[in-house]
Amino acid sequence: MKESKSAATIRRRMKRGGLFGSFFINKHTVPLQDPFESDEGSESLRSNCSTDEVPEFGPKVLQGILSSEKKLLWSLVVLRILNALVIQTSFVPDEFWQSTEVAHNMVFGYGYLTWEWKNGIRSYLYPLIFAVYFKFLAVFHMDSRFLVVKGPHLMQGIFAALGDLYTYRLSVRLSGVKVAHWTLFCQLSSWFIFYTSSRTLTNSTEQVLTSLALYYYPWPEKPKKSLWKYLVLASLSVIIRPTAAVVWFPLFIWHLFCWREMIWKVVRYSLTRGIIVLLASCVIDRIFYGEWTNVHYNFLHFNVLSGLSGMYGTHPWHWYLTQGLPVVLGTHMLILLVALKKSKEPIFLGTIVWSIVVYSFLSHKEFRFLSGTLPLIMHVCGSTLYALFDSASHEKDDTSAGAKQRGRCSHTAKVSVIVILLVFNIPVALYFGLVHQRGTIDVMFYLYKETKKEPPNDAIMSVLFLMPCHSTPYYSYIHRNISMYFLTCEPNLKSSSDDYLDEADQFYEDPDVWLKQRYDSGPRSNSSSPTEQLPTHIVMFDELYLRIPLWLRQHNFHFCDQFFHSHFPEGRSSGSVVVACRSPSPLLKSNRSS
Repeated sequence: MKESKSAATIRRRMKRGGLFGSFFINKHTVPLQDPFESDEGSESLRSNCSTDEVPEFGPKVLQGILSSEKKLLWSLVVLRILNALVIQTSFVPDEFWQSTEVAHNMVFGYGYLTWEWKNGIRSYLYPLIFAVYFKFLAVFHMDSRFLVVKGPHLMQGIFAALGDLYTYRLSVRLSGVKVAHWTLFCQLSSWFIFYTSSRTLTNSTEQVLTSLALYYYPWPEKPKKSLWKYLVLASLSVIIRPTAAVVWFPLFIWHLFCWREMIWKVVRYSLTRGIIVLLASCVIDRIFYGEWTNVHYNFLHFNVLSGLSGMYGTHPWHWYLTQGLPVVLGTHMLILLVALKKSKEPIFLGTIVWSIVVYSFLSHKEFRFLSGTLPLIMHVCGSTLYALFDSASHEKDDTSAGAKQRGRCSHTAKVSVIVILLVFNIPVALYFGLVHQRGTIDVMFYLYKETKKEPPNDAIMSVLFLMPCHSTPYYSYIHRNISMYFLTCEPNLKSSSDDYLDEADQFYEDPDVWLKQRYDSGPRSNSSSPTEQLPTHIVMFDELYLRIPLWLRQHNFHFCDQFFHSHFPEGRSSGSVVVACRSPSPLLKSNRSS
């Protein structure tokens, strides 16, 4: 295709070098095209793979998978489905309370909506994905607990496989197949991606959408993809997770810079697509909230402008540098540090640094908030490993003894790095996926089994969770409409009083006082009717169980079961979860038997 005059002008300017231009200029570049045109009409899943560029080492099965993107996609889907089935632990409350719990309420009519949904801070767009799945199960009477619990994770695993593929395709597009092999290895060997990718978190979906949007991004000097797909996908990532705008802001500014001769055309085109996505999201929220609700502004106001997100924990400004990145990346952190010195990826590194700096200004910080930067980091790590081990492979015609020795050393170093990454990441991924913080998941399955006991227990069963708020999943993990109550931790949105204590704080100040006020303020529990006030089951951490033994005995509660939770408990949690059940007094039982 003959390039336009404006594109030719940009190309000449890019060839002059500079931070933005030099990175993309090499002998394999493709002439610039109009940003609104696309060459993807002839693209297929086989277009970016070549049997001549499969790995030079590794099992033949692996080489066969990488010979075709179609084979690679199906392999990734199988891998991430297994990934989803392996995960048996909890990570953060949002993976239940802001996704499947909401979807369960939308479809089945019961499920707890947290204060964010009552105050219009969350968009229904993400839970709607799982609500559609739940509706399908309900219509065809297939809503077994297994499918209700595991189905969303399997769906998220398939999304993750798509993200893996497009992270690979991004590297192919920018740097070639050999770099992409390293990028894919970094992606699949990351313990944190394994740990989080199949969880029903907006952050996990943000990571997938970012991978797809980066692939379609109009990278200068690269064959153009569909610009509208990039804009829609990037907009969706921001709608689902508003803080994704931090990652996209510098990339969009650079997009405008590269096409500044037609900047207003690009702005109009971008705004049109972005507004369409925003309006679609607003309509969805209008349907489920029952009124027009500006959830995106509400989210920004609560988390950034008012600073109320700090009530869930504050961290020092350097937290992402000293804890966040090192924990999330693990051994990949060393590769990223090497990249800061040797990488020729200024746009990627600049976006990563920008995002971390902006996130550092927010008082509330979490490991998962870095998910949106992971596609960028994985590509940087892949290109760095390629530069260290494979970039000199074009010297293979050199048959000198020195060249052969360098080749052997390079191969040994390459294998050593692969082994180190796998030896570190696989055990860590399995430990956090199978062991750490699993008690709060196991106890929900126990409660589900309790509802199935004869006579029908779900009609009389009630559960009290005396734990830090949102420690466990809720109705979406029991799928039985029983009476349940947990300690809430809603923020004080009506005043700025510093002495405000939420319900969970009030309870932990003095558990005995809280329990007496709630259950003993009226007639005593051994009267004729008030016993219904008491739950049939109390779920708590073992440390609390040892603090309130007198109250439990007075109200006929006894130990029922215990579930391991964590070797490294934090805050108000402890090593195991205990279930106490209410029954006739053990003393009365012994008197009757005697």
